[in-house]
Amino acid sequence: MRSPSPDPPPRPAGPRAAVRAAVALAVPTLLLLLLVIVSWQPLMSLDGDIARTTHRWAVDEPGLTQAFRVLTDWVWDPVTMRVLGVLTVVWLLWRHAQRRLAAWLLVAGVAGAAVSQGLKAAVGRERPVWPDPVDSAHYAAFPSGHAMTATVVLGLLLWLLRLYGAGRVLWLTALSVAVVSVVGVGLTRVWLGVHWASDVLGGWLLGALTVALTVAAYEKWQGARRT
Repeated sequence: MRSPSPDPPPRPAGPRAAVRAAVALAVPTLLLLLLVIVSWQPLMSLDGDIARTTHRWAVDEPGLTQAFRVLTDWVWDPVTMRVLGVLTVVWLLWRHAQRRLAAWLLVAGVAGAAVSQGLKAAVGRERPVWPDPVDSAHYAAFPSGHAMTATVVLGLLLWLLRLYGAGRVLWLTALSVAVVSVVGVGLTRVWLGVHWASDVLGGWLLGALTVALTVAAYEKWQGARRT
């Protein structure tokens, strides 16, 4: 029995837009990383003010806090996001026989996780500590792994939908879900008192930068192959 031939790979729009996005994201990402490393006092003070306020709200609203724990631990958890990424890779292989694109996404996901864990170990930022914690987390604080993983996985899924010409309704639905999820997971991490606000911002920036670099590299490679 013959194996199905691969679908023609989607034709990317060109790497220029992705390169510009990567450059634009790299500047604030590196600046924030530097400010966290040197413990820039205005940033530390702002982080502390936000953390104390949100922790007070979390203690005063146990029902909402429990709902946020379910969302962050099960719906938007990095494991859930990675399973979604793996299912996408399987879909690319099964429905479209796109081995190179599937491998590209898999490598991007692994690289994103490695960068997140490497920066956590290198920066070694302590998480917020409370006398009455509402949740707990492990490893260092910066960057937020939840925020970065959700940004990488959902950002790459949106890119795939554009590549394969998703219809308007599907695109807008996916975009809405992705925005709510990425923003929501970041806010829940701060609300639950396990991350500083700048940890979440760092996760968002690093995740978006990972997506932009992945898209730029893939489109440049595809253009070179066609040439």
